[in-house]
Amino acid sequence: MAKMNTGIAYVILTRRPSLQSFGRRRPCGVAIIITSKTVSPCRMAGSTVGFDGIVDGSDINWHHVSPLQFPSRATLQSWLHPTMTLHERIKSKTTRQGWVLPRQTTSFADPGAWTNVDCDVTPLNRRTWSAWTMFGYWFSDALNAQSWMAPASIIALGLTWREAIVCIIFGSLVCTVPLVLNGMVGARLHIPFPVAMRASFGWYFSRFAVVTRAITALFWHAIQTYTGSTAMTQIIRSIWPSYLDIPNNIPDSVGITTQGMISHLIFWLVQFPILLIPPHKLKWFFVAKLLVITTSVAVVITMTSKAGGAGDIWNLPYGVHGTDRSWLILSSLSSITGGWATMATNIPDFTRYLKADKGVYWQVAFLPGIQLMLGLFGIICCSASKVVYGKYIWDPLEIASHWDGPSGRAGAFFVGLCWVVAQIGTNLSANVISCANDIMCLWPKYLNIRRGVIITTVIAGWVMQPWKIIHSAQSLLAFMAGLGIFLAPIAAMLSADYWVVQKQMYDIPGLYRAHGRYRFNKWGTNWRAAVAFLISVVPSIPGMAASVDPSIKGTIGDADKLYFMFYFWGYTSAFLVYIGLSYFFPAPETHIAATIYEDSDIISAAEGFDKGDSELGDEKKMGEKEVVSSV
Repeated sequence: MAKMNTGIAYVILTRRPSLQSFGRRRPCGVAIIITSKTVSPCRMAGSTVGFDGIVDGSDINWHHVSPLQFPSRATLQSWLHPTMTLHERIKSKTTRQGWVLPRQTTSFADPGAWTNVDCDVTPLNRRTWSAWTMFGYWFSDALNAQSWMAPASIIALGLTWREAIVCIIFGSLVCTVPLVLNGMVGARLHIPFPVAMRASFGWYFSRFAVVTRAITALFWHAIQTYTGSTAMTQIIRSIWPSYLDIPNNIPDSVGITTQGMISHLIFWLVQFPILLIPPHKLKWFFVAKLLVITTSVAVVITMTSKAGGAGDIWNLPYGVHGTDRSWLILSSLSSITGGWATMATNIPDFTRYLKADKGVYWQVAFLPGIQLMLGLFGIICCSASKVVYGKYIWDPLEIASHWDGPSGRAGAFFVGLCWVVAQIGTNLSANVISCANDIMCLWPKYLNIRRGVIITTVIAGWVMQPWKIIHSAQSLLAFMAGLGIFLAPIAAMLSADYWVVQKQMYDIPGLYRAHGRYRFNKWGTNWRAAVAFLISVVPSIPGMAASVDPSIKGTIGDADKLYFMFYFWGYTSAFLVYIGLSYFFPAPETHIAATIYEDSDIISAAEGFDKGDSELGDEKKMGEKEVVSSV
């Protein structure tokens, strides 16, 4: 601490946010007066500001004031949060040091380690989600153009609408197993997915799981953004029909027209500020996605009215028979389940904001119900389109593109608006926040969720050129669909470790320490997880390779059959192998008698169970205990 002049008063203010102990805020804005060798609290504006501990010189501002001339509260705030001009802010970002985030005070991370509030245990004031919020979340995630068109991929294989419905229902139900098991990790411990993975994969190996999930989110964010731009085209052309006549000045090799690029830019600009909303404030946006249901019902009514019924798709015959049909049904089931593999993996990133863990169980009803409803809408409208337009049209935006005239363009406007909101919501809930959480936990010194969102949407929306992914890279699309073989074992080991191996007892402070109990060895890798991962993934690789390059299918024999059920195999095999290895070759340092929520306490998860308590009582019910210790 700097040397003090005798008889001079100083006010010392920390720039750090308040300490957080499972959401309980400690005093923020340290202010003391030092005169000679006497240290006393300073009474200002009718309130006493307490001293929060000694801090190093990098975290404080020194302000010289004469004795007995205590600053006002406004003056203190200006010292604590100094304003910068726009020029100063831009200049500060020209160096790497200018991008360093304020070091968050945490009870868990190693001394000197950098962390931020988005990586830490979710504070109590950010636990704002309820079961209804989860309902809105799944409305936001599942209501998108891809879910509407999901039956198309099944019927196109030669199956009928009956198999499509069965695959949607049971494929979604299977996915709710990891959704509930992994969602409970976030709901009870309030930690993000990258932190939770350290318990099973180890301090360094967990980064492999995080990067795998981040790459998947980037690809899907790119595709969903491009789909949203086609919806924006319908909005604009419904107001200005001549928009479709904009001359194209972009070469065909680029894969997009001038009009398409304008739509993409406008959609990206509309989406961008919405993506910056913090996750704990998203519940009202989820409610706004009810517009999608209203518009979808209107489209179904319109198409059946034009067609004079539901069409003839219900009478289509089977295109395949015998064992081929059985394998196709199994493949379609796995495809539906694998489509939600990303969410089943990192669902703790969202359930960490729940006030109580009961909301996790409602996913069992929410996801299959929403998927079934939207799938039926897609089948009915597609069937009616054959009567009205002479061909089966699965894309709702393509259906709207046939609507002309004043009333038709009005309908196209609302359909376009509906799917713009739908795609933004899906990007929020399934892709952007997930990727932002992942890269934020990799570089917490420079990235928080907001910066992670900006990086994610810029890379996915522009650097990755999603129009090329859609139009000229079918093999890449097949590869992306196959990424589920890598995500399934990751989700499985998160479930197995928390529920079976560790018996729902984690050392939460230890998850934030590089040399804590979850480091496992000097390489920071749990070899049991590595072995289980390889056993799960390797057998499915030949089938994935054949889906990317069909010319090699004849050289792999029946290996593609295993790929038809890649998610079932991947999840089950990793789950069982990890449990077996952990049983016969245990890591005793990771086994504890009760969940550790604080350094100072070890509290059983069953302790304090008291139904009917208030919000703090709900925390006790989960075994949490507030510990506020004086410096």
